[in-house]
Amino acid sequence: MIKLLIVDDSALMRKQLVNIFNDQDDVEISACRNGVEALQELHEYKPDVITLDINMPEMDGLTCLSKIMNERPSPVIMVSSLTHRGAMATYEALAMGAVDFIAKPDGTMSQKMELVGRELIAKVRSAAMSKVRVHTKLKSEVRRSLQTIRHNKPARHTGTIGVVLIGVSTGGPGTLQEILPLLSQQFPWPIVVAQHMPSTFTKSFSERLDTMCNLNVREVTGPTQLEPGNIYIAKGDADIVLGRRPSGVTAGCKPMSSQYNWHPSVELMVISAMQCYEPSEIIAVQLTGMGDDGAKPMAELYTLGGRTIAESEETAIVFGMPKELIARNGATMVLPAGRIAAQLENWTA
Repeated sequence: MIKLLIVDDSALMRKQLVNIFNDQDDVEISACRNGVEALQELHEYKPDVITLDINMPEMDGLTCLSKIMNERPSPVIMVSSLTHRGAMATYEALAMGAVDFIAKPDGTMSQKMELVGRELIAKVRSAAMSKVRVHTKLKSEVRRSLQTIRHNKPARHTGTIGVVLIGVSTGGPGTLQEILPLLSQQFPWPIVVAQHMPSTFTKSFSERLDTMCNLNVREVTGPTQLEPGNIYIAKGDADIVLGRRPSGVTAGCKPMSSQYNWHPSVELMVISAMQCYEPSEIIAVQLTGMGDDGAKPMAELYTLGGRTIAESEETAIVFGMPKELIARNGATMVLPAGRIAAQLENWTA
């Protein structure tokens, strides 16, 4: 039985969130109005998973989250509005240790939570099996990087040698923030990231990463030529595909295909890259996330001579995606998140 604590100041939202789980026989629910009540329930109810609204009176979600991680670290899913401000607060929460987030379909007082009901149920089940990491060290590193990284980053010449593909889902933003800022300004290959996330959040996330990384980070919103030493974040609510043109390899967006279960699709990204590059010119990295998106083509890439990395169970918030790659005997190396950047530098040197 999963003990779920729902924290939201809106009675309507609490009711909608509770209704989503009414038919789930293995989920027990308690609900409260604010962060103060949540901290009391944290010790009395002892939830397995918490859904936490960001904007609340008395004690906001970020303050409450920091206290949860200090008093009784628990898997927390942030409930966020689809706004730039909501997205930035969500990334702060993920850096503090929240395992995932869910976006309200139409703002703070959503009346359409049923639209994301299935996704939320899956995320709660995944969170119940996830690891909780308090990113206090990461948070201080992020703040230092914001002060030290120059905004005028070095321009790169065109003419790619190969490409790094990264697939990631639940727990991804925090994990990417542990890996990508460690890459040097001289990193020679373009990096394409498919992070399962709505479009409002991928834009804000790419902007956040750009302030943290030595490399330039941008969201792919249209045909974009891949250049060495740049990081490209796939636009949410769409799929990313690579294609070869006379000028070089480009990345572009296409409408979400029902052929794939998750978006942006890691599987489609890898398949399209294999049509543009030789296997030896591709490095594919499978990070934390539920499901198996990307495992099949990455394993095929490995058998053809490409190099792949699966994040180890030691650090993966949810071991689903990397576990599937390992199970298919498709991982060249299995590494904790903290060692992945150094391996990428070594392979592309």
